[in-house]
Amino acid sequence: MSLNFIFWSTCVAGLVSFWWQSDKIKSMALAQVLQYCQQQQLQLLDQTMVLKGLRLGRNDSGILQIQRRYAFEFTSTGEERYAGLVELSGSKLRHIELAPHILPEERGRLH
Repeated sequence: MSLNFIFWSTCVAGLVSFWWQSDKIKSMALAQVLQYCQQQQLQLLDQTMVLKGLRLGRNDSGILQIQRRYAFEFTSTGEERYAGLVELSGSKLRHIELAPHILPEERGRLH
């Protein structure tokens, strides 16, 4: 085996591993967003999230981790779409941010 083959095999294995781990983290985040929306009496639309950002950052303990930001859409009344954002540090949920929206119980009142 040549050194070139070993190098490229390691690069490909690293990329596949990163993609697989990212997919697991995205699925976990989707489940948490779905649960949060249900608690807030909101409906997660399309059951999808889109990666909006990826960067290195430090967690609360000062450890360097990959921080991800995903966008999603939700509805409170079934008529309007609203934007949401979820941020993760490693595989830990940092926070969920929702755009101002009409509360499900009271049409016309913004939350």
